[in-house]
Parts: sequence; structure tokens; C-alpha cells
Amino acid sequence: MAAALIRAEEAANPRPIWCVRPQNWREVAGLLAAPALAFAEASGYKAEPGALLVLPAADGSIAGVLFGTEAAPRDPLAFGKLATALPAGDYAVAHPPADPRLAALGFLLGGYRFTRYGKRPGNDVRLVVPDGVDEAYVRRTAEAVTLTRDLVNTPANDLGPAEIEAAARALAARFGAEINVTAGEDLLAANFPLIHAVGRASPRAPRLIDLSWGDPNARKVTLVGKGVAFDTGGLDIKPSSGMLLMKKDMGGAANALGLAQMIMGRGLPVRLRLIIAAVENAIDGSAFRPGDVFPSRKGLTVEIGNTDAEGRLILADALSLADEEAPELLIDFATLTGAARVALGPQLPPAYTEDDGLAADLARHGAAEADPSWRLPLWQPYASMLDSKIADLNNAPGGGFAGSITAALFLQRFVERAGAWLHLDIYAWNPSSRPGRPEGGEAQTIRALDALIAERFG
Repeated sequence: MAAALIRAEEAANPRPIWCVRPQNWREVAGLLAAPALAFAEASGYKAEPGALLVLPAADGSIAGVLFGTEAAPRDPLAFGKLATALPAGDYAVAHPPADPRLAALGFLLGGYRFTRYGKRPGNDVRLVVPDGVDEAYVRRTAEAVTLTRDLVNTPANDLGPAEIEAAARALAARFGAEINVTAGEDLLAANFPLIHAVGRASPRAPRLIDLSWGDPNARKVTLVGKGVAFDTGGLDIKPSSGMLLMKKDMGGAANALGLAQMIMGRGLPVRLRLIIAAVENAIDGSAFRPGDVFPSRKGLTVEIGNTDAEGRLILADALSLADEEAPELLIDFATLTGAARVALGPQLPPAYTEDDGLAADLARHGAAEADPSWRLPLWQPYASMLDSKIADLNNAPGGGFAGSITAALFLQRFVERAGAWLHLDIYAWNPSSRPGRPEGGEAQTIRALDALIAERFG
């Protein structure tokens, strides 16, 4: 990161940042030295949200910074703008924002750079941890978001199923977790036929990654991630424009890994399980075909209506495995449908659950953490769209209606025993940069879920 948090004793003459709005502008103006105030007035500074002005001192150095905020901020991560807009140096909050915790987090998240393949321009800007902010929380959260973003941003030539496994193994080693992997033809012997079917056409073997951490007798929280390293669409091949972002089709796995890191980093008293189905949906003579019928781990047979609806297939086997031990909370993450983006856009992932309390808690924490989602219904009358004339289910209903809902209903057929189940149809990508959220891979809903899980199980 080009942006960093430091403690007060580490700062070298930090420049003050005054967070201002029209209601307190005169109060802040009274704190400014005459040259700085004269410059602000000559510049016509209006203290509007996001308005940034670097103030000069009499000797030509930087006297401080004015940054426009809101009493009830519409974007609590707006402080992230400072990570890229300020000149290099150390800074400290002199007049605090409404939410110093999210301001500090937004600053760190805004300084993210993906530098694996080349340097990215940016000043080295350091912010003194604001008073009262839990520094450990901010650093731990930013680190998990960085892991998630880095994985999503890595192109498929360098991130296949084996590299997703390597990321999970690194996490297991760091926190002393157990990990088991079933790959290639062994998937059939272990009864993961749908994962095998989707991934068998790739020279990079499909696999089921199963990580466990914590006291086996503690309350069970299980995370499941869709790890499609690249999605051609299979024989129902995508157009070239539809493949441009398919390196991010493992965004569900990346977000599940990020949340697992947050939970283990907190040391929560839970038995955490992380299950990732990692495949590449490729094309060769062994590719699965429209019209094929496969068994699933649960025993339900699935007719393939479209090979580009592969994510729900691998999740079906992964969710079945997760559900077998009846976890108290089961959450899956998947970049599952374009229909979700048509309905809610890239910033607002749909959330599906039958548990009203869980939905309310997710909405509450999503608002508090500036990490939103929006509940959509598991509308049972649409379940008939999944009917097949020759199998128990069809993976891709025709007609084009309610695509995100029918995908969720498909997954629901593979969950029976979990105390509560939550499905998140995430995008895992920022199409353009916003403060604290650079263009590229993104962590979605995991900060809200970290807070929710800590509240319920901590």
C-alpha cells in the first residue's frame, strides 16, 4: 500500500487534516493561521463533501489540509480519497470526521495498489491513527481486503485451481488450521461429481479445498466459495466481451478466504470451516455438454441446460458437503449471475436467506460498516422453473426471468440441515474507482459479516 497508518510517536511533524462542513467551517477557520485562511478564502473553499484543499504556510510548506465531510456521511469511506490525493508525508486528524474508525479504514483501503506486474504511481502518505480507533481492527481488516483484492486481480494464467489451493494452504499454515484437498479423478471417488464434471476439460485439475480451524466442539460457522479461476462458458461459450473479466469468477473463493482470515485473526471461539470448489471451466473433447445429466453429491440428478451456469453446479457439491455436519451458520459467496448486476448494479450484492433475523443483522452491520447488500426473496413459486423432464433439476432455466433468484433456489435444494443459510451473489469488482475502493477486484460483504459473526459468536 502507498498509504499507511502510524502511531503518533512515529510521525515526523504531521500536517493537520481538518474535517469541515458548512456548519463548522467558521469554527475551523478560527484555528487556521492567517496565510492559510487567506488562501482558503481566495480559493473559494466551500467545505462541500469531498472538497480537498492543501493549505500553504508562510514559508511555502504545507500548513495543513481541509477536507469536506458530512455530519451523517453518505459514504463513510470517503476518507479514502486522501490516500491518493495528498502530497507525500505524514498527516494527523486535527478535527475528526463523523466516524474516525471507517475514515482510517477508508484511508488504508484507498491506498491499495496491485503491483504484481508493475509499479503503480502513488505518493507515500501516512496517517496517524485517530484517537479512539481500534488500530488492530483497521489493520486486520485492510489486510484481509488486500488478500481478497490481490487474488481477484491476478489473471488466470497465474491463478488457477492450484494457486487458489496454495492461497488456502498459506492461510492454514499461518493460523494452524487443518486442510485437505481432493483433486482430479479423486473427486469422483470422493463423491463430488459436479465439481469434476465442470473442471474436467481443463489441464488444470479441479479440486475441493476443505479447511478447518478452531475447537471442533465449538459452534460451527462454515464458509463456501465459488472458485472458478476462469470461465469460458464451456461449450455454451461466452462472447469475447463476456470473457474479459472472467479472471474474477473466483471472487467468491477470494471473499471466503478474506473472511476466514478475519475470523481467525480475531481468534473467535468458533469451529470455522472453509470449503472452496476450485475449477477452470474450459473447452476440449471432454467438456461437459448441454443436455448431459449428472448426479450430485446430495443424490439429486442435474440436467445441464447451459454449461455457462457452472458456478451453481460446483457450489451444489460444496454446499452438500458443508450441510452434512449441520453448521449453525452456513454462508456461500459466488460471482454467480449477471442478473444480479442487472437488478442491483455492481455495488449492491443480493443476499438470500429464509432467516429474517440473519437478514436484519446483515443489513444492520452492512450499514454500520459501509459494506452493503440487499435482501432478495427466495420466491418459491419460481422453483418450478428449475424442473427437468428427465432429471431432478435443470441448472439453467430458459426464459431469462429472475436469474439470480432461480440460481439461489437451485442452491437451496442442496441445503437442509444448516441452522441458517445465507447466499451472496457478489460482483467482486469495482468497474471504476471511488474513495477507498480502487477500480479492480473487491471484497464485498465480508466486513459486515465479520462484525455479524463477532457479535453472534464472540
